Amino acid sequence: MNPLDSWILYLLLLIICGWSGYGLMKGLTSSPQMGLAGLIGGLLLAGLILLVEKRLKKVPLKNLLGSFIGLILGVLIAHLIFKALISHLFDHPPVVLPILGLLYGMGGYIGLQIGLKKGEEFHLPGWKPFGKVPPGAGNTKILDTSVIIDGRIADITETGFVEGSILIPTFVLNELQHIADSSDPIKRTRGKRGLEILNHLQKQADIDVRIIDTDYPSVKEVDAKLIELAKEISGKIVTNDSNLNKVAELQGIEVLNINALANSLRPVVLPGEEINVKILKEGKETGQGVAYLDDGTMIVVDNGRRQIGKNMDVIVTSVLQTPAGRMIFARLKEETSRENRGKDYYYPLDSEF
Repeated sequence: MNPLDSWILYLLLLIICGWSGYGLMKGLTSSPQMGLAGLIGGLLLAGLILLVEKRLKKVPLKNLLGSFIGLILGVLIAHLIFKALISHLFDHPPVVLPILGLLYGMGGYIGLQIGLKKGEEFHLPGWKPFGKVPPGAGNTKILDTSVIIDGRIADITETGFVEGSILIPTFVLNELQHIADSSDPIKRTRGKRGLEILNHLQKQADIDVRIIDTDYPSVKEVDAKLIELAKEISGKIVTNDSNLNKVAELQGIEVLNINALANSLRPVVLPGEEINVKILKEGKETGQGVAYLDDGTMIVVDNGRRQIGKNMDVIVTSVLQTPAGRMIFARLKEETSRENRGKDYYYPLDSEF
């Protein structure tokens, strides 16, 4: 359903509830103030319905079913308690009705809360609402195409840091297959790499990898389908696509970004620290040389151009964090040592002679 259709339905609900509230109060009394109060009450009811609908969309179906069953059981138990212990003690309806309402309210609320929490424990035979979605879907990770092709997810899962099940929707698998069949050799290589990574993931004994056939025909883009699936099962999207990351977070979806994880695990290098690097190429500015740490962090070495191809000791001068990662600026150790020796040399004043 597109946003325009949703707004039309919202407007229709407001009109119906407002008109119904106005008509109800006008039927009960001829006072115009009461009619206005009915209109406002109807609009407030419509707003409450929309709020409840928004909340319920985020609740898994098993939890909804559990809360409904818990509500019914809670009301039935409250009714039995009233019939068995209380009803014969009172002969006055003004006293009995409030007690009955209190029992029903308490029983229904307790049953609703317990059913909501216990809903995940339901295992109905033959019922698989999302293909092969495992119990505890809130801890499920949904992989997008980019993170599969990237390949680092396989190394992360082997370490045991990833908990819960990993889901591969068929629309992601179809996109990988389409890339693997591309006429472009680069895309074809990337697609085949993605399929190999999936095969490697499925062979890992400690990871539950499931391919599900859930699809959303009305949604065209794969990223939008991933967001819809994450909403439906309260799962987390694993990606290294910054655009998907931003869009998903705006819609309240939890995202695990592989690039953010890699940046956080890079070794900490502080200004003044000495490191040994191999200068590989010329930098953008005059005289600069460029080196890299083992994790790929770029080091810009001042006056390092003439040392290209050599392993040199450098002193870190500053560390810059950019959206693309961490960048380190450094100077050659031999230059820093010369400057320090120059500062330490003592020049006597003329007055001392």
